[in-house]
Amino acid sequence: MFQKNDPNLKVIMATDCGSTTTKAILIEKIGDEYRQTFRGEAPTTVEAPFEDVTKGVLNSISEIEDLSGRTFLDGEKIIHPSNGDGSGCDIYISTSSAGGGLQMMVAGVVKQMTAESAERAALGAGAIVMDVLAINDKRLPHERIELIRRLRPDMILLAGGTDGGDIAKVVDIADQIVVADPRPRLGISYKLPIIFSGNQEAIPIIKENLGEKFALTITSNIRPTLEEENPWEARKKIQDLFEEHVMAQAPGYNKLIEWASAPIMPTPAAVGLIIRTIAEQEGINVIGVDIGGATTDVFSNFTVDGEKIFNRSVSANLGMSYSVSNVMAEAGLDNVMRWASFDIDEENLRNRIKNKMIRPTTIPHLLDELIIEQGLAREALRLAFEQHKLLAVGLKGIQQQRDIADAFDQESSGGTLIKMMELDLLVGSGGVMSHAPRRAQSMMMLIDAFQPEGTTRLAVDSIFMMPHLGVLTEVHAKAATEVFKKDCIVYLGTCFAPRGEIKFGNRAFTYKLELETGETHEGEMPFGEIKLIPYGLNEQGIPLKGTATISPSRGLDMGYGRGKAVKGEIYGGMVGIVLDARGRQLKFHPDAQERVKQLERWYKAFDAYPERKGDK
Repeated sequence: MFQKNDPNLKVIMATDCGSTTTKAILIEKIGDEYRQTFRGEAPTTVEAPFEDVTKGVLNSISEIEDLSGRTFLDGEKIIHPSNGDGSGCDIYISTSSAGGGLQMMVAGVVKQMTAESAERAALGAGAIVMDVLAINDKRLPHERIELIRRLRPDMILLAGGTDGGDIAKVVDIADQIVVADPRPRLGISYKLPIIFSGNQEAIPIIKENLGEKFALTITSNIRPTLEEENPWEARKKIQDLFEEHVMAQAPGYNKLIEWASAPIMPTPAAVGLIIRTIAEQEGINVIGVDIGGATTDVFSNFTVDGEKIFNRSVSANLGMSYSVSNVMAEAGLDNVMRWASFDIDEENLRNRIKNKMIRPTTIPHLLDELIIEQGLAREALRLAFEQHKLLAVGLKGIQQQRDIADAFDQESSGGTLIKMMELDLLVGSGGVMSHAPRRAQSMMMLIDAFQPEGTTRLAVDSIFMMPHLGVLTEVHAKAATEVFKKDCIVYLGTCFAPRGEIKFGNRAFTYKLELETGETHEGEMPFGEIKLIPYGLNEQGIPLKGTATISPSRGLDMGYGRGKAVKGEIYGGMVGIVLDARGRQLKFHPDAQERVKQLERWYKAFDAYPERKGDK
């Protein structure tokens, strides 16, 4: 059995079993540092005709064998620990979102308080939250009962009430779950897991009502007081039950669990863990996004009043293949079409998007198709981030004298914790990001969707290995962080963007860039335009540094007040330094033909796309 953070660990095999693709990476200790050396992938095999997730795992590792010329498999088994003859690996670890991932319902007493805290706990554990139940959710009891019965979640998290408070309402929610008698999504012979993380005074009644019919687990209260949120024990228990109850019902997972040297972690939880680890190690504010075929996950780790606060949101209906039609429906046709730098009619656009939905594994073959797909990605990212900001909020009830009736009447959350002026690093992941033909396209998608303000570094996951590194942090933190910095993260550059709006064409800001190479760039940016100054890496592959002085016009703000200049350190990257004078929020020209010309200028400034036939 391996030891956590064992310095003798030399060969690590890690897989991520995604909804469509299983990805394997090999990590090796080379000298005194850990590096990612080989990668393989294969279709996930959790569904018919194979119905055995380990087949896809073996196929992805087999590709690593072909590439490396080494042996890691013995028939249908992974060789670990290694045999000492150069074959096998020291440990094998894995994450999974195959079979739709972990799908949960959460419940609390007050939607804007305990139910919202329960939702954050479930999302942080890597779950897709199917619905949020609360006494004040404006649904009648029979409607909640029918919903619970129809959705068939993998697990239910029940919160409600601060410790020592009233127990009647949380017991009422529990009784509705009992009446609904939900059947689990996977398997028919096991009891549905329910985690109770509410008012500890209610535990005896909760045990009496739920203990016999369900697999009931009790944890400490997620919201012990109005001023305190305590999600950690519930999150850990969700992940444990995901492996013990949910994954065990999926075909082949028992075998996978036996192979793994550490607990299998839900893919989103693993991505969130590496984001948190880097933010805390570097002492920076980070936003990360993982855009997949069916869902888009957004992660944030911000310092608020001296405390690092992590949040995750999942947009279960915003993805680039299976749910791409829903992206168009949620964003609206006009918002999708506004990113097309060419004329396209509505019917043509709809047909292209529907073709992608029914053939989810296809990739763009024409430039127009690529521009449309990346326009859809911008909208999926934008919508997912808007949802994330609504979830990443301060706690309700703090320093407020209110009774329970006031809480029930409260319609909105506390203020969002996401302060774009304070963001240090924005990281993109997922196929549309990691596999974009040009890194400049990835950078533009991130800037256009998230609209960073002030000074922000941007990066992408090189080959989508953040899930693997997330689960590795639980096993060997040094290996995970070294591979993240040297092989996973691809720094794109730095973006300067003032907040505000002035008249198009007027001077937005002047700039002076003093670069490590000895170069100096000076000039001014007209409002409505964007400029890229290539500035890359040194011989060791480390981003070049420099200083920038940005002096905004009186109507614009770089973080120190309107019209106030800012001077700070800048970093280069695979793309370079971006001077974004398009304003916040982005403004498009109302005339269609002028909008196309506007987009052409933006894309050309970035050298994002090759010139289309007929372009001058």
